Amino acid sequence: MRIFKFGGASVKDADAVRNLAKVLGYTGHENTMLVVSAMGKTTNAMEAVVKAYFEDRNALKGAVQVVRDFHKPIMDDLFESQQHPVYTKIKELFAEVEGFLAWNKSPKYNFVYDQVVGYGELISTTILSAFLNEHGIENHWVDVRELIKTDTTYRDAKVDWQATQVRINEKVNTKVLNITQGFLGSDGNNFTTTLGREGSDYTAAILGYCLNATEVTIWKDVPGVLNADPRYFEDTQLLENISYREAIELAFYGASVIHPKTLQPLQRKEIPLHVKSFVNPEGAGTKVCKCDGIQPLVPCFIVKRDQILMKLSSLDFSFIVEDNISDLFKLFHEHRMKVELIQNSAISFSVCLENKFGGFPELLDKLKGRFKVVCHEGVSLYTIRHFNTQALESLQNGHEVLLEQRSKETVQLVIK
Repeated sequence: MRIFKFGGASVKDADAVRNLAKVLGYTGHENTMLVVSAMGKTTNAMEAVVKAYFEDRNALKGAVQVVRDFHKPIMDDLFESQQHPVYTKIKELFAEVEGFLAWNKSPKYNFVYDQVVGYGELISTTILSAFLNEHGIENHWVDVRELIKTDTTYRDAKVDWQATQVRINEKVNTKVLNITQGFLGSDGNNFTTTLGREGSDYTAAILGYCLNATEVTIWKDVPGVLNADPRYFEDTQLLENISYREAIELAFYGASVIHPKTLQPLQRKEIPLHVKSFVNPEGAGTKVCKCDGIQPLVPCFIVKRDQILMKLSSLDFSFIVEDNISDLFKLFHEHRMKVELIQNSAISFSVCLENKFGGFPELLDKLKGRFKVVCHEGVSLYTIRHFNTQALESLQNGHEVLLEQRSKETVQLVIK
């Protein structure tokens, strides 16, 4: 069994869908499961629907129509007649979205988010499945919410591995091509949950683990895992082989090609992970496997933008001791702040945070009552793995470095 994950860029329009079919023609598609994301920027558009639901009900109908208007031309391009059954299926999915928004009574943003945003994946996989069936690539559409069971931590759900394994054993026919959704699961009451933004890679790993897959392949619009994001860095290099340990390190620091949760289940069963280009499927790509380090051994650059650097000092010049730090991390957890970097001295504690869930203003109010707080918002956190002098100087020159931390192999800089 093979798991192929295709992201939003690989199904962003009708030509992209046709190209995906060509990739399957090149690779073969027997004993394969496709994990597919929402088309293009649909997730952003679905987030706008949720925003309108909470902030401007008059804009809600228009926000849903934007999503409908994006998908209809793609369908018209892919299918010869609007009488094709896929049109009815898509109409039913939009009716489900609008129905939920009409009857929902929950005021909880994260719950509503998960019930709405995941329809991007349900729509994209429905369209793709119909197109492939019509062009001789027979497949079975699977609702991943019936496979992956989670807790009720909406927008960042934790997998119930035992229940998920049972469901997958019962429901997946490994002898055929299956098409399912990334990013989604369901809780004990069958409400939709999501695994975190960009969680489709994790979905592929979960399925790969439970199905004892021979390999998992993530298909991207880049040649493989590069030593830096080409959107921010020039002269990037392809990493041909990466050990599980090294890949987990890179993912932990924020390498965007691989989701941080993806690698752990694959490592447990030593399932190789390939990162390849859907533009050039013949390319070698990158292989993550049981090996040593990275090949070639070059500095790897990672950047996380729009971070918050906060320096806390005791009001009475007393020591920042274990009790203070324990309380701080409890507050970070309660306000769902992701800690990216910490550094402490006798009377101060610096932390770089990601305000993913919007809890920072309330957190800041609580901290100001106990500490002297100096805060820098909108900073960037740069990490260089396997750094050398030249790599370090390339980031330091012309920038204000607010904080630096280094170990034998890794240096991190918070830059304003």
